Amino acid sequence: MDINYIQKKISNRKGKPLGIEKDFSVILPLVKIKEELHILYEVRSKNLDTQPGEISFPGGMVENGETYKDAAIRETIEELNIGKENITIIGELDYIMTPFNISIYPFVGLLKDLKTDSIDFNYDEVEEIFTVPLSFFIENEPFEYYMYIEPQVDDDFPYHLIQNGKDYNWRKGKYPVYFYKYEDYIIWGITARITKNFIDLIKSKI
Repeated sequence: MDINYIQKKISNRKGKPLGIEKDFSVILPLVKIKEELHILYEVRSKNLDTQPGEISFPGGMVENGETYKDAAIRETIEELNIGKENITIIGELDYIMTPFNISIYPFVGLLKDLKTDSIDFNYDEVEEIFTVPLSFFIENEPFEYYMYIEPQVDDDFPYHLIQNGKDYNWRKGKYPVYFYKYEDYIIWGITARITKNFIDLIKSKI
């Protein structure tokens, strides 16, 4: 094997996170209600296998050949039953690499030329939708909790191949979990983390 072969394999390659098995993308949807901006949320259908009944943003898994943005738009169209012309992507938020081998790429989008109370969303995937005034998040910080993540190692792990064997000093991770309480809704987890990222960005000094 020579350097020319290696250059062909590597030179035009884009790096990606190791260990990520699935990519997801979502839209944080902004809507204008009575001249005030709101964030729109979904309550996931109780019939779904994954996170039934939880609050989320429209979005889903990125399919082969799709960009993250295209996937977010496609999933939003499918879940809310709206047209592509109703969505204007404003920009990207920070992406998340979870400890659960998935990545999430959030975008901020403006939903236009529609009324939220007339959105005929997809009942197979969405139980209900609701909106929260942007001012609520600007005025209210979330409750913050941290989970600590550490390796769980089976007894058959080859300890004899590493320094200090069973006394090896494994690294531990610190994972933030945020909670917003708005009326009877609890917005938490990754949805709250994306919300907080957006609010922190718009509150920051340019």
